Amino acid sequence: MKNTRILGGAMLALLASTAYAAAQDQTISFVECGDTLSAVHVATIATWEAANPGWKVAPEVVGWGQCQDKVTTLAVAGTPVGLAYIGSRALKQLASNDLIVDIPMTDEEKAGYYPYVADTVTFDGKQWGRPVAFSTKALYWNKDLFAAAGLDPEKPPTTFAEEIADAKAITEKTDAAGYGLVAKTFDNTMHQFLHWVYSNDGLVIDADNNIVLDSKQNLEALTAIKDIVPYSEEGPTAYEQNEVRAIFLDGKLGMIQAASGAINLLKDSPFKWGVTTLPQGPSAKGPGTLLITDSMAVFKGTGVEEKAIDLAKFITNAENQTAYEAEQGLTPLRPGAAADAIVAADPNWKPFFDGIAYGGPEPLLTDYLGLQNVMIEMVQSVVTGAAEPQAALTKAAAELEQYK
Repeated sequence: MKNTRILGGAMLALLASTAYAAAQDQTISFVECGDTLSAVHVATIATWEAANPGWKVAPEVVGWGQCQDKVTTLAVAGTPVGLAYIGSRALKQLASNDLIVDIPMTDEEKAGYYPYVADTVTFDGKQWGRPVAFSTKALYWNKDLFAAAGLDPEKPPTTFAEEIADAKAITEKTDAAGYGLVAKTFDNTMHQFLHWVYSNDGLVIDADNNIVLDSKQNLEALTAIKDIVPYSEEGPTAYEQNEVRAIFLDGKLGMIQAASGAINLLKDSPFKWGVTTLPQGPSAKGPGTLLITDSMAVFKGTGVEEKAIDLAKFITNAENQTAYEAEQGLTPLRPGAAADAIVAADPNWKPFFDGIAYGGPEPLLTDYLGLQNVMIEMVQSVVTGAAEPQAALTKAAAELEQYK
């Protein structure tokens, strides 16, 4: 009898342990990059949990500086998170290493986004994430500095040539620099260069996975950067985009490329300012911009992939995504009433939409850090005068072959 009780107790303990393990298996770990968990995502997750009894989501917030490295390291170690908010540029590398699962989109779903948004998560004909954040850029100009330099304050530049000429006039006729050039060893140095590329009908990698960086269009873009260096802030290699933006907010720069967030920062500005589409290069077909997205990625090997995909789709569906974009002040991923309402409420938003049709996605390569480092080195070599644009382009294009 005693042994039977012991055996029965052991069996109950085992069943309890198994039940606990099963409960644990019903949890989806979710990493969100940033400083705080979005209130919209908190509410959205609660709604999803209510509709999926027995399933819980365990969110964790990780700062942008460590977020992507953390989820990648965990995946490589065999202890992946279920779902993570990451930069879309990392998707190809993660997929190529069999660390994430694809999240197929229907043609209708793809068509629901602005042009090229689906491309930011697509390669080999598959979608490897669900877009969750979208950023475009426009040109801000200081109207007071334009007037002080003898320029028409209501006439921003529309071409590379006009942009360089306006920057020259401001530099020579005022106490400010004409243009805020980003060239620090930081990821947005590559991004800022790509705005010039997509404003001139350029590409880095084509649909057939060919590196096409060394092109006429990109040479024109890199040459324009070289030509604007003398009329930019001193020592551009010391500045990333937020630091350049701070100088503009102080009224000490004539023009900058910046995201929509600067609109709110300029609301109480002591100087007059405006926003327009990025100036176009000589090969441009229309106003362009780099289209940067972040995505929800579902990691492989958790045993909860299907439910994580369902959660990712729910968080990023049109209704929930619109609420998140409004909370964060992001450019909407989809055209429609929400986007129209933003422009109606503040026309300064219009350029951020106007550049989409001729824009392009962040290049997807198998090593995004390798891509980033090559592009930064290329820009810096031209900005410092260490290399001419053509030589820098040719060298960078050859180096990118190992990462495509």
